[in-house]
This record gives sequence, C-alpha cells and structure tokens, in this order.
Amino acid sequence: MQHIRVERRGRVTRIELARPEVLNAINAAMHEELEQAFNAFAADPEQWICVVTGAGRAFCAGTDLKSVVAEGRKPYPAHGYAGLIQRFDCDKPIIAAVNGLALGGGFELALACDIIIAVESAGFGLPEPLVGAVALGGGVHRLARQIGLKQAMGMILASRRVDAREGERLGFVTEVVPDGDLDAAVERWTAAILKGAPLSVRASKQAVMRGLDEPDLTSALANQARYPAFGTWFNSADAAEGPRAFAEKRAPEWQGR
Repeated sequence: MQHIRVERRGRVTRIELARPEVLNAINAAMHEELEQAFNAFAADPEQWICVVTGAGRAFCAGTDLKSVVAEGRKPYPAHGYAGLIQRFDCDKPIIAAVNGLALGGGFELALACDIIIAVESAGFGLPEPLVGAVALGGGVHRLARQIGLKQAMGMILASRRVDAREGERLGFVTEVVPDGDLDAAVERWTAAILKGAPLSVRASKQAVMRGLDEPDLTSALANQARYPAFGTWFNSADAAEGPRAFAEKRAPEWQGR
C-alpha cells in the first residue's frame, strides 16, 4: 500500500489515509487500495471493528482534482467511492475518526461510516458545486437522510461548511472531542462495542439499516427476523453464551460464531 496504512490491533482494523501533502485527497490508486483494505476487513472473521482516519491535519479533502486532470476520470472500485460508499453488505461497525477537514468525498466517506468521532477543529462540507461537480458519492443522499431535508439543502446548495460542534447539533457527528483526545475517544468507543457479542452488534446494524429501507415501522418489525444477520446471530454459540454467562455471574467469552 502506497497511499494508505493498515494496522490491526486485536479485533480492530485501523485504516489511515496517508497522503498528508494533499490533505489525503483520493486519487485512482488510493481508491483501489481502500477497496482492498475494506475487502480484507470485511472478510476477516478475527476483525470486528474498523476505524478510518487521516494522516496529518486533514481527514480527507475529497477527490484529488489534479490527478483527475492529469489522468482523466477512472471508474470507482466495486464498492464505490473510497471502496466504502456502496459497501451495503458489511454489517461490522465502521468508525470515522475525523482528525481535521472532511470535505467533498472525504465527508462522503465519513457519512458512510456508522459512527463519526470528530475533533473540535474538524470541518465538514460538500463544496462540489464550487468546482462544477456534484456530490454523487452518497453525499447528497446520506446527508438528507441523516440530518433532514432543509438543513441538508442548506449545506449542499450553498456549499456550506460546518464545524464539528454544528455537525453534532445537526446529528451527523456522534461525539466531539478536544484535538488531542481523538485516539483515547476511539479506544473508548471500540472497547464499548467489543463488550457486546459481535454477531449481536452486526445483527443490530443490519436491522437498523434494512429497517430504514422498509416502507413503515410495521414492515420493519415484521421482516427483521428474515434479515440474514438475524439468523446468523439467533443460531450462534454467542447467543447461548450471553445468557449462560449472566446466569453464572461471569464475563461472557465471545467467539463471533
């Protein structure tokens, strides 16, 4: 990998965008590397959580426009922009640790994650219209769904940038922390998630995401037992381990199966 760094710490995969000289802007090669990294995480039964962050003072400034001019537009990988924005089949939790600017495709990458933890100095926006583009990497769709139509339209149509505190108020940022506390916050969140059974966590994520696609709450409740992750969890060893550990007054030993 030339443009990203991948590290595995216990059950957590950490993917760092590593082009700080261009604020981690994404070129064609970086798209492919991110696709490979997310594929590896999704396929590894020993890896239960992924954390995405950036090197230097930015999370990601979006598409590397200079590379587009020099090389032309190239197709995105199989799972879309940054190998993530169309990865609808991954039920493992993905956390965006936003260490600075998240603009354009960088904001879209963060929005595709399940949890966004941002430092106070972070900034978010979809400035695509300012360069004659459209935020079609999920930005216009996810933002409207996550914060509501009118607030999203304000950001999208006026290319408005917001800081982390406003992102938290609008609802797309999960937690804001001081600039020096990002790593500690990420460890706190990953530790909290790892206390739960991994198949329960995945079934929960899938139920939320598929339930949002149902026409109404009645349908979501009626259909949730048909979701694939539900069956995997329901028939798992971990589903039996949880009640057993509780009855025996000990900590559960999750196996992820």
